[in-house]
Amino acid sequence: MKNREQILETLTKILVDEFEIEANNVTLNASLYDELDLDSIDAVDLVIKLQQITGKKINPDTFKSVRTVDDVVSAIEALVIA
Repeated sequence: MKNREQILETLTKILVDEFEIEANNVTLNASLYDELDLDSIDAVDLVIKLQQITGKKINPDTFKSVRTVDDVVSAIEALVIA
């Protein structure tokens, strides 16, 4: 994952495969909790999956403020590009 598009593509695949979310529902503005129906346990599972894929430790505090798909993409972008 080298850029925002690749991060979004990977995130979309995870959300579709692991959480059974329709791919066309995964947009940058989509709310993880309201529109995609993730709950706090799903969010933890998502963080674990992203850690496995990136090989980086994700600070839980970073994900406390994440609300949209774009927020996740930005957090991962900062992690893998930093």
